[in-house]
Amino acid sequence: MTRSRISRVEVTPVAFRDPPLLNVVGVHQPWALRAIVEIHTDSGLTGLAETYADETHLARLAAVAAAVGGHDPYDLHGLRRLVTDVLGRETGGAGASFGGMLDVTSAVDTVFSPFEVACLDLQGRESGRPVVDLLGGMVRDRVPFSGYLFYKWAGHPGEEFDEWGEALTPDQVVAQARRMVDGWGFGSLKLKGGVLPPEDECAAIEALRAEFPDLPLRLDPNGAWSPETSLKVAERLAGVVEYLEDPTPGIEGMARVSAGTELTLATNMCVIAFEHLPPAVAANAVQVVLSDHHLWGGLRRTALLAGITETFGMGLSMHSNSHLGVSLAAMVHLAAATPNLTYACDTHYPWKTQDLVRPGSLDFVDGSVAVPTGVGLGVELDRDALALMHEQYLTCGVRRREDTVYMQSIDRSFTPNTGRW
Repeated sequence: MTRSRISRVEVTPVAFRDPPLLNVVGVHQPWALRAIVEIHTDSGLTGLAETYADETHLARLAAVAAAVGGHDPYDLHGLRRLVTDVLGRETGGAGASFGGMLDVTSAVDTVFSPFEVACLDLQGRESGRPVVDLLGGMVRDRVPFSGYLFYKWAGHPGEEFDEWGEALTPDQVVAQARRMVDGWGFGSLKLKGGVLPPEDECAAIEALRAEFPDLPLRLDPNGAWSPETSLKVAERLAGVVEYLEDPTPGIEGMARVSAGTELTLATNMCVIAFEHLPPAVAANAVQVVLSDHHLWGGLRRTALLAGITETFGMGLSMHSNSHLGVSLAAMVHLAAATPNLTYACDTHYPWKTQDLVRPGSLDFVDGSVAVPTGVGLGVELDRDALALMHEQYLTCGVRRREDTVYMQSIDRSFTPNTGRW
């Protein structure tokens, strides 16, 4: 039987409007960037994936795209070797950084991931099966997500206020949460902290608890606090939050906090690559790992991470960044095939202002998304939307995520809050 081969790869950077969401390193720029990867085969099929779109990452994607012609889309081990070889030649094996908070020593996983996802989409389309079947089969037909709350300005400076409005006080955070719960049906809530002093963010969490007495809550200050402050917050919020996420920077700091509290600690900052797992496990630094197939090297390597966390009795969920529907579809297939997914996944999806997948395959019902029923990822591109969002990329002027630079253009005195309190 003749096997299909990769004939060409298209990488299309896109931009969509992003609200002024505040975080430890600054504020989201007016435009968020993503890239759509399309792998075409000589048999006429196309596989989809979504990934980051900063200039360095795009250059690495282009280098692999130029070298992958003729490759068997089922040979994922060979594809990873190809990516490793290309990046070794092109970049000397350099690392990668995303958003000023996520840094890895090797870019191989972040570059390999969209090529792997697109190949799995191809395999599903050719075999007539959904990607969840290629990952071992469905253990849940709906994937729960958590409402993602942010401190934010009413609008970007010089622009009209956005539809979400300002959220800087506990009452405003509660109003934002009410809109999330009423509009999407989320059964848990996460607040992005690291913006205001810890006592103010604790007050917001306590206001959320009063408004939503039965919903699990989470607080993520992205390493804004010292270990000592983290322990004080943990004592205050014991019995209020289901976990604290990255209260302090680094494995060593997290281990100090873990040793002094019974409150569960989660991370998507100090454990974001396989080499981080041994020291984190040895130090009992975290009890929950927030996976992310964009960072961990695709769907199958993230499934490997799930097996490791199960082995060591750790909890597992999913991290999120500003994303579109192709990434959401991949997350849903992976989560549906992961037996030990112990917490609802993060998602930025309600914050997006546009999408480029055809509607109907990724609807939120009671805070969950059903596994798409089509073959592969089960989503199709809206070509008009893709063209529009690519044109927005060309004209918006943003070429990398720079929350700190944008914040400093508004407030020259600002410095990132990492470890500040």
